[in-house]
Amino acid sequence: MKDLDGLDLPTFEDVIAAHARIAPHIRRTPVLVSEALNALTGAELFFKCENFQEAGAFKVRGACNAVFGLDDEQAKLGVATHSSGNHALSLSYAAGRRGIPCTVVMPRTAPQAKKDAVIGYGGRIVECEPSTSSREATFARVQEETGAEFVHPYNDPRVIAGQGTCSRELAEQVEGLDAVIAPIGGGGMISGCCLTLSTIAPHIKIYAAEPEQADDAYRSFKAGHIIADDAPDTIADGLKVPLKDRTWHFVSNHVTDILTCSEQEIIDAMKLTFKRLRVVMEPSCAPPLAAILKNPEVFRGKRVGVIITGGNVDLDRLPWIKG
Repeated sequence: MKDLDGLDLPTFEDVIAAHARIAPHIRRTPVLVSEALNALTGAELFFKCENFQEAGAFKVRGACNAVFGLDDEQAKLGVATHSSGNHALSLSYAAGRRGIPCTVVMPRTAPQAKKDAVIGYGGRIVECEPSTSSREATFARVQEETGAEFVHPYNDPRVIAGQGTCSRELAEQVEGLDAVIAPIGGGGMISGCCLTLSTIAPHIKIYAAEPEQADDAYRSFKAGHIIADDAPDTIADGLKVPLKDRTWHFVSNHVTDILTCSEQEIIDAMKLTFKRLRVVMEPSCAPPLAAILKNPEVFRGKRVGVIITGGNVDLDRLPWIKG
């Protein structure tokens, strides 16, 4: 589908096709609830646990849709991308399942646990400096050398359609949702939520949550146009990337609000999830719960879907452990 600006945008039919295509390669992740967290927030929270995917994150959905949607001729040269971690390891996972090469450009500061996962799935890492400009310049050289198919971490119709399968499952698993909230960095997951929910459940409000120290999506939303930071500094490494034209289309047209939280609030939400749900989430997944705790009046009395986007965290370097 083309919008008024000529963008190639996915449709809900693409989400349905993606769900069928990726079904053999992903898990239909469970939804967990906690009476303690409900009592604390005054809302009914339903946590969609994408951290339980084989690759540890929701991004395996979009990656598998892109990889398994390639024809044999396209697939010969493999795939390539730039990513701070979860898209990199998810694309490596998908490429490994199809038996094709995968090269990823990663910031040298990316968590070692994510680098190890990329290598474990058979991907090749090329490091860059921790800025958007360095990432994109390094990737341009890699793509020229390999000729591989570029699968953008989020600004790709195939990826957005794949991510849209998560909220489709959530709407099937939990009846009567009033709202859904997910983290926002580049906007792939939120765009998938917008695409799916605006079609099948337009009454559901969509919220995004973001670190105060990487709040370019929040500022973009308030300004009405994309504001991109080159190298924001936050513990939530997966949320450092800016919105792009396709994700901005969905965010600007369908998101109800973007809420921000501090670094300490992110850490506190991680600890609380571990204590009450008995699951470990990475820092990039904690802003939604942090935002709910910070803004109880927005969610009180509502049935809220909370997407836990990933769990690829270095257990030896949990942020509340000193030393």
